Amino acid sequence: MCSNIGFPGLILILVIALIIFGPNKLPEIGRAVGKSMKEFKNATSGLSDDVKKEIRENDQDKKS
Repeated sequence: MCSNIGFPGLILILVIALIIFGPNKLPEIGRAVGKSMKEFKNATSGLSDDVKKEIRENDQDKKS
């Protein structure tokens, strides 16, 4: 979905956000979005690790 935006579209979105939120609030919003993305990434990687671990354990049980 976001891969189809392109550079001009991204600039337009940033300009609109700057107009709506103002220059003082924009860095604060950026930090909040960055922290949220980091937490989401950590949660999904943890889930992925759990699934891989269960698959390995299941394979080892079948071999035994």
